[in-house]
Amino acid sequence: MANDRAIGWGILGGSVIGIIVYALLLWYWGPLVVEITAFVGVFVLLAILAWIGYTMATTPPPEPITDIPEQPPSAPEKPKETKPS
Repeated sequence: MANDRAIGWGILGGSVIGIIVYALLLWYWGPLVVEITAFVGVFVLLAILAWIGYTMATTPPPEPITDIPEQPPSAPEKPKETKPS
């Protein structure tokens, strides 16, 4: 539990530092940073789509489901009647 909290604080701190660094990069090299960010974002998206497509194209189709033997329907049980004492 304590380890999860430490990881959470680390992610939070890293994210805040990342936001500050990105803002500074935009301040000093705005257009270049935006171009690189857009390129990386589109690249990652298309790479994921390519990976999904490759996986779908190379995965063999699943084996057909064989017939499941049918079981005869069982008659519903009647509730047992109790005799009043």
